[in-house]
Amino acid sequence: MNIEDTIRDQIKSNSILLYMKGSPDQPQCGFSAQTVRCLMSCGKRFAFVDVLANPEIRATLPGIANWPTFPQLYVDGELVGGCDIVTDLFESGELQKLIDGAGAGQQA
Repeated sequence: MNIEDTIRDQIKSNSILLYMKGSPDQPQCGFSAQTVRCLMSCGKRFAFVDVLANPEIRATLPGIANWPTFPQLYVDGELVGGCDIVTDLFESGELQKLIDGAGAGQQA
């Protein structure tokens, strides 16, 4: 499996996925830390990929997503956006709705 297939599989396999710098317990940039705070406040588990530990993903994902920066949040296979968008959605209450609905289409 090439790196693009790996990325697509990660996005497809996780209803909530955050590509970030570091981990939720130890974010390595302020933008990743802010995004994690917003997601954790929503109270639902999420998967993450540390792009600092995965340089191939870090180099390839911006071209696939047409989004140049990290973090990148995906919900149900769709790019939501980066830190500013996630923070705005959180402050408006829309992120909670999005997160609460994540994975609903996968349940039988």
